[in-house]
Amino acid sequence: MQTISENILNVTELEPRQKHPTIFVRFDELLQGESLTIHNDHDPKPLYYQLLGERGNIFEWEYLEEGPQLWRVKISKRKAGESDSTLGELAAKDLRKAEVFKKYGLDFCCGGKKTVKEACAEKGIDVTKVEKELQNAEKNFEARPLPYGDWKLDFLSDYIVNTHHSYVTKSLPDLRQYGAKVAKVHGAQHPELLRVAELIEDVNAEMTSHMVKEERILFPFIKNLVAANGIRNEQVSGLRVADPIKMMEHEHEMVGKNMEEIREITNNYSLPADACASYNLLFKLLQDFESDLHLHIHLENNILFPKALQLEKELK
Repeated sequence: MQTISENILNVTELEPRQKHPTIFVRFDELLQGESLTIHNDHDPKPLYYQLLGERGNIFEWEYLEEGPQLWRVKISKRKAGESDSTLGELAAKDLRKAEVFKKYGLDFCCGGKKTVKEACAEKGIDVTKVEKELQNAEKNFEARPLPYGDWKLDFLSDYIVNTHHSYVTKSLPDLRQYGAKVAKVHGAQHPELLRVAELIEDVNAEMTSHMVKEERILFPFIKNLVAANGIRNEQVSGLRVADPIKMMEHEHEMVGKNMEEIREITNNYSLPADACASYNLLFKLLQDFESDLHLHIHLENNILFPKALQLEKELK
């Protein structure tokens, strides 16, 4: 006998061969927006992948309780037209989730247009584990992020310049200095450091040029859109913000790939036994730079740029 109460299905009372077929029948009976909570005596993770494979991405999966004796999972059927949010959209709504993406090496800035399922599938990561941590991140009230998404675009542009552009300008000289120094001293024993030094020089050239274009062209253009206040004027008429945005996103991707290569060839900044103080400092500087760069690009790709495009579309 199966126990059904308030759309709850206790599959512990079913024979193993009946469990998944019964759950599928109950799921198929759900109307859009409705949910089913299953009770099981072990983690029903295999059901997640079977449901995804046979029914497609039309459901949401939420762990309500996780053992050791009882697992409760709420499965909701999406309404028509609803789709998964992308990594960038999730991080834009709640930056606490970006920490989860960082933990699993999921790119929420340059690669922010992928869904969690797509990004996890590419890296062979258990998506149920990631989604569970994303749900838990929402409950972490001690780490409430700054409300970047609520800021006006001119203010956000100035914040990016004063905070992130300033950080990059101050950090690059030290990165270049220690990158060259450590490569010279340890390059023979650790040849990957020669490539690290080259990549740092590439990042320096890319970011220096990139920030100038943003500060002199793109950000003033966005401020003109804000100042237009819904009315197209001569300063913005005939021009489209999409073109410089497309160029900036391409440059973000280039510098992101360089930083990703540095992380890969250094085995996630793992220090060898013969690492000196400068070696340690270089890897610390690189990690700090990469962390700031992720937030920097996220604020632009996932918040500033989409809102600027929408604002331009709304101009009369």
